[in-house]
Amino acid sequence: MPDQETRPTIHIPGATSHTIAPRGGPPNREGTLRYLKAGTGAPLVLLHTVRTQAEHFRFLIPLISDRYTVYALDLPGMGYSEIVSGASYDEPAMRAGVERLLTELDLRDVTMVGESLGAVLALTTAADLPERVRRVVAVNAYDFRDGIARSSLLARLVVSGVLTPGVGPVIAGVEPKPVLRRVLQGGLGDRTALRADYVDELLQVGSRPGYPTVARAVYQSLPSLIAARSRYREVRAPIHLVYGEKDWSRRSDREANKELLPAAEFTQVPGTGHFIALERPGVLADLLNAVA
Repeated sequence: MPDQETRPTIHIPGATSHTIAPRGGPPNREGTLRYLKAGTGAPLVLLHTVRTQAEHFRFLIPLISDRYTVYALDLPGMGYSEIVSGASYDEPAMRAGVERLLTELDLRDVTMVGESLGAVLALTTAADLPERVRRVVAVNAYDFRDGIARSSLLARLVVSGVLTPGVGPVIAGVEPKPVLRRVLQGGLGDRTALRADYVDELLQVGSRPGYPTVARAVYQSLPSLIAARSRYREVRAPIHLVYGEKDWSRRSDREANKELLPAAEFTQVPGTGHFIALERPGVLADLLNAVA
């Protein structure tokens, strides 16, 4: 949650920042959730990727806010949502944060849009709350072995180090700007789509007390995200699977999800990588505005 010391450095025109207070008390209370809100129309929830935040959708939000009321959530512990000591960051726990957004704000007829980690959560939330979800757009679902480690040799080395017992927490707390930039560029077909001010914003968030623990826990959560594929068939709402041609997922991963969800629409975006919301926001906007 933004505080007096740390506030977002990126402003999205027309978007305002809000919070959802915890429901429980110590010792197991939930953290405060932060989200951005913009636009008018039917509700649309945006769920971001691994190691990012609501500002990940800075270019997409203005393109869809005349058709939708957009809610872009900072997932638990990420962005400016509260970091709770000892909290879990596996898929069910992160999904619970998404479901708090829908239930606390009483959102219905919702279009769920998630990229990467957010795509998995969009699908599993739709499985849990079918009465609230109208449609799911799952972009580059992060539900395959190795995850971000497929991005590049550097990413593999960084993630392996972060996950190593003993030294992992120390490595997680050291995030040089050139390293973060190179790792994220490995998720882009066009590396110029990663703006310097966005990297600076991510580094600011990464300096929050406790954030290295969150980042390490999110990397450790990959098995729970893979296991969450078992929930996909429970989704009643129409599903659109979107993949970048150069996404980290392999053809076999994409085909497996197409077989799992035979009724889902499928789009592959030429030349793009894992972060389509950064690289080709207009493609996602056209898809979403066409079904508003």
